[in-house]
Amino acid sequence: MVFNKKTIEDVAVKGKKVLLRCDFNVPIVDGVITDENRLVGALPTIEYLLENGAKVILCSHLGKPKGEAKKELSLEPVGARLSELLGKQVVFADDDNVVGENAVNAVNNMTEGQCVLLQNTRFRKEETKNEENFSKELASLCDIFVNDAFGTAHRAHCSTVGVTKFVDTSVCGYLIQKELKFLGEAVENPERPFTAILGGSKVSDKINVINNLLEKVDTLVIGGAMAYTFLKAKGFQIGNSRVEEDKLDYAIEMMKKAENKDVKLLLPLDHVIANEFSKDATPLETVSENIEDGYMGLDIGPKTRENYSKWISQSKTVIWNGPMGVFEFENFSKGTKAIGEAMAKCGGTTIIGGGDSAAAVNIFGMGDKMTHISTGGGASLEFLEGIELPGIVALNDR
Repeated sequence: MVFNKKTIEDVAVKGKKVLLRCDFNVPIVDGVITDENRLVGALPTIEYLLENGAKVILCSHLGKPKGEAKKELSLEPVGARLSELLGKQVVFADDDNVVGENAVNAVNNMTEGQCVLLQNTRFRKEETKNEENFSKELASLCDIFVNDAFGTAHRAHCSTVGVTKFVDTSVCGYLIQKELKFLGEAVENPERPFTAILGGSKVSDKINVINNLLEKVDTLVIGGAMAYTFLKAKGFQIGNSRVEEDKLDYAIEMMKKAENKDVKLLLPLDHVIANEFSKDATPLETVSENIEDGYMGLDIGPKTRENYSKWISQSKTVIWNGPMGVFEFENFSKGTKAIGEAMAKCGGTTIIGGGDSAAAVNIFGMGDKMTHISTGGGASLEFLEGIELPGIVALNDR
């Protein structure tokens, strides 16, 4: 794991042109940003740089334009909203080729404490392929590169990795610093008991995470559709529930590993089921782990909610990645909500590993009760797997 990286506070930024890679990949409906969490998360780093006399050049991707300029994926609404949030104008350099005439002129005319936003980096096909020509163009705009986009730190793109090869100084911002602190300390040096909760639909998405966490945790809680693969591997009936037949042997192997490592591996004791996958389906509760034919598990049941909550309440460090059920359907949201409530009441360090879990705690109004909510679903998962993230590795060491 790499934590010993230089930050914005380790370098002199006054009078320097600073290219700041943020994660402004936000939902935009009819030109209006419907979730501003990522913009707000970037503000401390932007404000620090502006207050310390840097000339700040912001860049980010938005959506998947696949190398084409698409008006609906323009960062213009982001620039307008950032101007309001910062209380100063953010000049939007609207070049389809990102580093074009508008960008070059805007950057050349900047004075200290001013801010320019480049167009969507993925309008360039080179971005996701990490091709040298676009990396050089980005680097030509700046003296210092700052990466504060944890959500894309697991991607080796021009604006996260490539640019660092052509800039002498590459450091991280406050957001990445915070992510490394909480995720890093939780995984490498947790206060115990340490509990990890994994949910979501597929075991295959979390194979390496399960394997890695079994080396570190005291308790591993499994929920969501991936639990049915484990229950089937144990010989229970799972009806029409989602199962990965090719992962049954792996589930057995992980249960044996947990036993050998003296890790408590918790699986659902009961379920909320329905005869169809629909928000209007009638929820029924099982009395045991078994689900009869014709029904599918869509959430954890009341006994399971109580059991999981008990273990969370006894923990000093809890990491959660992946919902317990189809929380988007109100009838099947109780399990995910119960986990959020248990974590909110837990006196220890509580970390949400991005993605659907982050969306869920915010929907249920519990976000402010968590110690840390990761801004990167995919990045935090790879971090929990023990993988070094290219966007972090590329930064200067202290």
